[in-house]
Amino acid sequence: MKSRDVTTLAVVSRRSLLTMAAGFGGAAALGLRPDVARARTTPYPVDAFFTTARTRAATLSPGGNLIAVLDQLGTEDEPHGVIDVLEADDPEGARKRIDLGATKVESLEWANDEHLLVRVAVTVTVGPQAVTGSNRRTAAQEVTSKRLMSVSARTGEMAVMFQDDRRRLRASRDLGSVVDLLRSDPDHVLMAAWERDGVLGLHKVNVASGSAERLERGSSGTIGWETQGGVPVIRYDINPRGTVLTISGRAPGSNSWRAIRRNRIGDLPEFSWVGETETPGTILVTARAEGEDTMVVREMNLETFAMGAGLAHRPGRDVMHGVVDAAGRYVGAAYYGERLEYEFADAALGAHHRALNAFMDNDCDVYLNDLSRDHNRMVVGVTGPREPGAWYFYDREARAIVNLGAVRLLDFDRLGLTDTLSVTTRDGATIEAYLTAPPGGQPGPLVVLPHGGPEVRDLRTWDRQVQVLAAQGWWVLRPNFRGSGGYGMAFAREGWTRWGDRMQEDVEDAIDQAIALKGLDAGRVAIMGTSYGGYAALMGAVRRPELYKAAIAICGVADLPEMLAWERREDDTPDRQVYNFWVKRIGDPETMGPQLVAASPSRRATEIACPVLLVHGVDDPIVPVIESRRMNDALRQAGKTVELIEVEDAGHADWPADKEKELLERYIILLKQAFA
Repeated sequence: MKSRDVTTLAVVSRRSLLTMAAGFGGAAALGLRPDVARARTTPYPVDAFFTTARTRAATLSPGGNLIAVLDQLGTEDEPHGVIDVLEADDPEGARKRIDLGATKVESLEWANDEHLLVRVAVTVTVGPQAVTGSNRRTAAQEVTSKRLMSVSARTGEMAVMFQDDRRRLRASRDLGSVVDLLRSDPDHVLMAAWERDGVLGLHKVNVASGSAERLERGSSGTIGWETQGGVPVIRYDINPRGTVLTISGRAPGSNSWRAIRRNRIGDLPEFSWVGETETPGTILVTARAEGEDTMVVREMNLETFAMGAGLAHRPGRDVMHGVVDAAGRYVGAAYYGERLEYEFADAALGAHHRALNAFMDNDCDVYLNDLSRDHNRMVVGVTGPREPGAWYFYDREARAIVNLGAVRLLDFDRLGLTDTLSVTTRDGATIEAYLTAPPGGQPGPLVVLPHGGPEVRDLRTWDRQVQVLAAQGWWVLRPNFRGSGGYGMAFAREGWTRWGDRMQEDVEDAIDQAIALKGLDAGRVAIMGTSYGGYAALMGAVRRPELYKAAIAICGVADLPEMLAWERREDDTPDRQVYNFWVKRIGDPETMGPQLVAASPSRRATEIACPVLLVHGVDDPIVPVIESRRMNDALRQAGKTVELIEVEDAGHADWPADKEKELLERYIILLKQAFA
C-alpha cells in the first residue's frame, strides 16, 4: 500500500485503497466478471480463518529512525522466521531482510536503537527416556522452549540471551521474558528466568553478548516484577492453583515486600502497572481507589501505597491501560467507547489518533503501540470486526501512513459487519451489545454468545469465532449484560447474586431487540458460550425452552452449590479469598440455598427442550470437568438429547488452534441441524 498524506484521510481510506489494489474486493472498480465478483462476496470456509498468521509484530525504534517487521513464513509444520528492517525516512523503500531460519517467531521489540529482541519457540522431539529405578521407558514427546534472541538491525548479528549458561539453556523451557528495557542503560535489559530450584530469578543481560548476571530471587510463587530505575518495586506472585494474583510493592532501598492488591485470574484487573515517573518512589498505575466506581490512571507512593488524584477519568468506563512513549513518559489512558479511545496528556495527539481512525473507516480499534521520543512517529496496531490484525507506520511531520503487514488478508466484503446496539432492559437499564451480520446481511438465524468471566466484557473487535459463525449465514449477538466488567464497579455489582435471573434477562432483552431491529427469525435462535458463558447457555435453555433451538456450553458451570463447595475445598489463598469472591458474586449457600439450587441448570435438566453439546478440558483448573459430567448425567437421566466432548490434556478452553477448528466444525453441524 502506498503512503498517503493525512490531509486526504477523510476521503481516502484504508478500504478505498485496498479496493483499488488487485488483491482485495470491489469487483466493479476492478472490472471483474460477474462470476468472479460473486466469488469475492462468497463467505469464507472455516479453513480460511485458521491459516498461519503472517505478520506477528511491527515495531518502531526508540529514536524513530528504524522500523522492524516480524513475519512467519512457511507453514506450522515447516516454519520460517524473518525480520524486515525499514528506514523510517523511506518506509516504502527497500526492506533489509534478516533470516532467522526454521523457527516459530512470536514477538519483537527494540532493546535500544540498534538491537532487536525477538522471542522464538523452539520445538524438539525428545526420545524415549529410561525411568530411574525401573526398566520402563517414557514415550518420545515434543518439547517446546521459549528463547529470546538479540539481533542487530544493522549487521544481522545474533546472540541468544543466557547463551553462556548452557546448563540453564538445557534445563529451562522459558527464557523469553523481558522485565525492563533499561532505557538508561541501552547495553542491557532485565529478564526473568527460572532457577534450578524452580524459583524465578531477575537477571541483568547484556544485549550484544547474551551474558547474564542474577540480581534478585523471587519467592516460590513469583512470576514477574516491575522496576523503577532498574530496581524492582512491584512483584507479582500467584497461588499454587493459579487462580489469584498477589501484587506486592516496596520502596526504593527497602528489601521488604508488602501486599498491595490481590486479583482473581481471569477478571479485569483492579490494579495494573503503567510506568515509572521521574520521582523516585512514585509510580504510575491504573487502580480503582476506595469508594470510586471506575479504574483510572494515578500516581502511587511506594512508601505508603497512597494513591494520588486521577490523571484521566471517564464516567462509566474503566481505563483499559496506560500508554508511555519510548522514553517511558506518560502519554495517555485508553478507554473503550464506540471503539478504542484515548485521553492524551498532549491534546495534539488526539487529532492524529482521530485521523487514523478515519483512515480505518471508523470501523477498527487503533492501538498506539510505539511512539518515538519526540512523538513525531508511531507504529499502531489495528484490529476490528472485519480486520484480524494489521500494523501501520504514521509520520506526523511527513503526514504519511504506510501499511507494514497483516496477520492474514481477508476481504472485507466476505466478512460480517458489526453494529453496536444500545439495549433498554425490561427494568429500564441500558446495556450494550454487539450484533454481527452474516456477509450480505440477509435476515436469518441468530446465535447468542454470552461472554465468560463474568466480570470481563466483549469488545467491538476481531473475534474469529464470531466471523466463522457469521460465515454460515447466521447473525451473532454478544451482549455486555449487567455483571460485566469495564463499565465501572456499580455496573458489575448489578450482576452480583443475580445469576440465573437479571443477567439472563439482559441477554433475553438483547435478543428481542436484535430480532425486532433486523427482522431476524425468532424461531431459529441458539445460545453458546464459554466459562460463565457456558453457564448462561445452559441456564438460558432452562429458562426459555421455547426460544433456544440448541445450547452449547464450553467449560461451563452447571451446579452452583456444588461449584461453590468445590471452590471452598480447593481455595489455598489467605482468608479463602477465592471462595469469598464467588460467594459475593454468586451467593452465600448458607443464606441463599434455595435460590442457588433454582439457578443451577443440572437441577432443572427436565425443563430443557433443545439439544445440548457440552465441551470441557479434562484438566480445567477453573471450572472442574465434573461440572459438565454432572450436567451430562442429569440430561441423560431426563431423556434429553446431549453429547459431552472431553478434551484431553486441556484446561479452561486453552486448546490449540487445530482443536478449536475441529470443535467449531462440530458446533456448526449441531447448529445447522437445529436451524433446519
